[in-house]
Amino acid sequence: MKKTTTYIILGIVAVLLVVLATSMACANGNNCESVFHETEDHTKHIVMGAERTNAYLSLLQDKRVGVCGNLTSRMGTTHLVDTLLEMKVNVVKIFCPEHGFRGEAEAGAHIASSKDEKTGLPIVSLYGNNRKPKPEQVSDLDIIIFDIQDVGCRFYTYISTLHYVMESAAENGVAVIVFDRPNPNGYFVDGPVLDMKYKSFVGMHPIPVVHGMTIGEYARMINGEGWLLNKASCKLTIIEMENYTHDSRYSLPYPPSPNLQTDEAIYLYPSLCLFEGTPVSIGRGTTKPFQIFGHPLLTVGDYYFTPEPIKGVSESPPQKGKNCRGFDLTSQTATQLNGSNYFSINYVIAAYKNFPKTETFFTNKEFFDKLVGQGMLRQQIIDGVSEEDIRASWQPELNQFKQIRQKYLLYPDFK
Repeated sequence: MKKTTTYIILGIVAVLLVVLATSMACANGNNCESVFHETEDHTKHIVMGAERTNAYLSLLQDKRVGVCGNLTSRMGTTHLVDTLLEMKVNVVKIFCPEHGFRGEAEAGAHIASSKDEKTGLPIVSLYGNNRKPKPEQVSDLDIIIFDIQDVGCRFYTYISTLHYVMESAAENGVAVIVFDRPNPNGYFVDGPVLDMKYKSFVGMHPIPVVHGMTIGEYARMINGEGWLLNKASCKLTIIEMENYTHDSRYSLPYPPSPNLQTDEAIYLYPSLCLFEGTPVSIGRGTTKPFQIFGHPLLTVGDYYFTPEPIKGVSESPPQKGKNCRGFDLTSQTATQLNGSNYFSINYVIAAYKNFPKTETFFTNKEFFDKLVGQGMLRQQIIDGVSEEDIRASWQPELNQFKQIRQKYLLYPDFK
């Protein structure tokens, strides 16, 4: 009876934590509905770097060009590569990151080098065993264009691909031009700063989980902070956007990767991705990836789901074929979520407290620590440290990063 009472209390705590995370979406007293309408207005007026052809066509004249891109590398509904070829730009080859050139591969899948069926151009994979372009792969290039939609999180690997493209270019005398795009999570900065002892492909630089920068601003930081090998400096040009600010909200016209299909998923991604280092499912293998979480043994939650393989999206999802109990966070809606300046650890704390075998919760503690960027958070959760005290522990380094970040901003910052 005592054990049952304990689980009921913990269940109530979990629900309260989820409600708290929801309520913090409007923590600053803003009217969330008005923020949503502002999102639509700002999106209509933002001009992407790729669309500003007058700003870069002269730079490409008589140059051998490589394009590092994927499904999101578009000018309207037309792929950037197709448009450049129509404008008689000498595109020599394509580089593709995780998920492939057309965005057809699931997370972590091996991407093989191949040929683009539409254009016949060779595609060089920059995921798997070849994350950094080799000298022979850039020797026939003068310029590499980098045009990929980011979502503003340290562990979203496109910024790691950007690092390696810039590093290879710096070492081989190739220029890099970044076509800038909005950061849908670019309106706040939060989370622990990476301890470089935990450096990996899901965290290469001493930045927080949510860095609040566009891909162009981030490229400037990589160069300016001397993060390339031997502190090399890449010849870098940013084609800036027009009418973008870090107060802008931006609804992505195309999924940046197969499991980020909605605005809600993109806003929840920084917080829910931490579950990837645990046995808890975050909805891979369902119609709501990164909008739900649950596990067959979780003792709380009113939402049930069963992950099943989805070809090209999640072919072997965690908890495949098992009925999971947990929470559907979709009801928080993009309106509420994009009003929050908050990276939540409440979901992980609640799941840990309501997991019957807590000693097995961090099944992949090494990966969890890499995602977080340090080993302290996992131990703090185990020790029962409050969310408030955990957040306070990362503030000094976070504040230092915010000061560094200011040097590299190209657009007005959020208030």
